Amino acid sequence: MLRAFLASTRPLLSRVRPASLPHSHIHHAHHVGPTQVSANVVLARGMKVRASVKTMCDGCSVVKRKGRIYIICSKNPKHKQRQG
Repeated sequence: MLRAFLASTRPLLSRVRPASLPHSHIHHAHHVGPTQVSANVVLARGMKVRASVKTMCDGCSVVKRKGRIYIICSKNPKHKQRQG
């Protein structure tokens, strides 16, 4: 019952648009399929901010820039860290 309620309220919540934002002109006739949209999306990962940074694998290297210590990894982008 709760699932049915949430499914019925999702379309209503997705239609709510703040009044301060300008309306975008979307032409529904030129709709791009989900496979084409996902091909154009570039994922940008953030960086872990920790008090104590450590190298996690062989590809991780310690870099000091602008007075901060960074861990940059060439093998796994999830290993990026900043001490702060």
